[in-house]
Amino acid sequence: MALVTGIFLTSAAIACAEDPRTNSWFTTFAGKYARIYTSDVNKTNGTAATTWSTGGTTQANPVYCGVQEIYSSSNYVYIRSSGLGSHVMGPWYLNTNHTVAFPNYPTNEHVLYKIPRNPTIPATKTANGGGPIGYFVDGVAMFNSWDAYTYNSTSGTEAQNTTGYWNRDAYVNEGASFDPNNAHQAGGQHHYHVNPPALRYLLGDHVDFNVTNKAYTESASAPAKHSPILGWVADGYPIYGPYGYSVSNNAASGVRRMTSGYVLRNGQNGSQNLANAAINRADLPQWAVRLYGGVSNSAAGPAVSTTYPLGRYMEDYDFLGDLGVAPGANTYDLDEYNGRWCVTPEFPNGTYAYFVCINASGTPVFPYNIGRGYYGSPTAGNVTSISESVTTNFLGGPNAVPSLNAPTAKSGTVTLTWSATEGGTYMVQSTTNFTAWTTNSTTVGAVLNAAGYTNNPTDKYRFYRVARTTLATYDSPGTGGGTSSGGTGPTYAVPGSAVVSKGTGTNFTLSITLPGTPPSPPTTDAITSVTLGATVATSTSYPVQGTVLANFSLASTNATGLLNVVVTFSAGPPPYTFSGAMTINQ
Repeated sequence: MALVTGIFLTSAAIACAEDPRTNSWFTTFAGKYARIYTSDVNKTNGTAATTWSTGGTTQANPVYCGVQEIYSSSNYVYIRSSGLGSHVMGPWYLNTNHTVAFPNYPTNEHVLYKIPRNPTIPATKTANGGGPIGYFVDGVAMFNSWDAYTYNSTSGTEAQNTTGYWNRDAYVNEGASFDPNNAHQAGGQHHYHVNPPALRYLLGDHVDFNVTNKAYTESASAPAKHSPILGWVADGYPIYGPYGYSVSNNAASGVRRMTSGYVLRNGQNGSQNLANAAINRADLPQWAVRLYGGVSNSAAGPAVSTTYPLGRYMEDYDFLGDLGVAPGANTYDLDEYNGRWCVTPEFPNGTYAYFVCINASGTPVFPYNIGRGYYGSPTAGNVTSISESVTTNFLGGPNAVPSLNAPTAKSGTVTLTWSATEGGTYMVQSTTNFTAWTTNSTTVGAVLNAAGYTNNPTDKYRFYRVARTTLATYDSPGTGGGTSSGGTGPTYAVPGSAVVSKGTGTNFTLSITLPGTPPSPPTTDAITSVTLGATVATSTSYPVQGTVLANFSLASTNATGLLNVVVTFSAGPPPYTFSGAMTINQ
């Protein structure tokens, strides 16, 4: 069974190897619980929680971190995510000396988000607003540069508002509440406004991690490689880390930090000096005039003061292109949307791409991730279900099938290791002849997202297989994300030559992957039956398109040998037949 599982996973990886829209998502720890530090003391001691509660939010059951499912059609990529980071998140405070706790902890957001695969470029650009404007590859929401507060020139006050002309900068006004990965929560929705160093560290993007104080810092050495894709924006274009090719269309030109085209309106670089009493935020910058539909003089902001310092608002910045400064290696690299057309490792023929902006020390620089407007048409968004035929590119967490690594043998001792799902318990069996199977253990528990077993066999040759038998209660990532607790028997993968012995227990589950041709039925289609030889499944489910789960209970009189698995849907297509997919032993 381990061999069959390995072949299945490898084939899936090859199928999407050429498409960064499906294979750039960070799923390494998809089988691990999300964790947080609830205080600085716990962070120092490395004491992380898998369940938590505070005045505003509660996570009562463990939840798997990040992206749990990936699907794709010709037009869209769909991700299902808990919205929680793969690193340990937190702690969060409201002030820089950490004496006032932040009111909210993150919670499972049950995200199902679609991103366009074929971006389009509109003549009229769209301003981005509150909530997710895309997703980072660890399944965490990307927010724009503002904190949802604007200045009202009529009332002379700031208020939470989804429209307005002087939009407060989130990093400047809320930065004290960010954790070491520059993240915090809106309600329970964990998100990044700016450079996410923990994610970049996990991706190998020029960030160091101090295991003692749990701090992330920009590496002091010169960058040696182009940054990886950090996420996908709602218009379908990628966002990279800070480092790109020196010459946009030349991958051999070396790598350097990309620079923003925005500068403070402080009188330098040809900008207005907003601190001048004769100016005092009377006009919007030209990028905002274009994006907001020509509004200018009617949108006065507050005079620059200690209460409203320069840099408090996004509109306190000018774009250098509007000041007559041309882009270049010694001026700036990125346009007013914070991107450029360029070649990248994933797009050697070129793409439009956004870049995260930092200074040399790693401090976030405006506009941080993307500008106030989208370059392309933002057709992405949250959906409640997938209503088209899709290919299953990845299943993680509770839906992952264990994959055995190559075993090691030394002095007669055999050590097995395999990918696992945290909270899972695994059964290890062995055989010398594929006729009779010996159960070596039924109590191997996962440690994070891995498991292992050591055996000292007396015979010279032995074959092993592993199956998950139970799964602790968890918080599902959403519809189609699995059940809230594990099944009662081991899970086997089909298609393949999976083997089960009646003597090891009569209950088990088949995870059946349907072929891509013809297209798999939608999840709304009912399953008429699933049979194993002449045995009918006791229950079935179709949680994700392309994957059928069927529970079987074997009787003592059940037929043995190589049996077919047949899946029949009430609305068609013709029954799926997997010849010789399962072997039943005595």
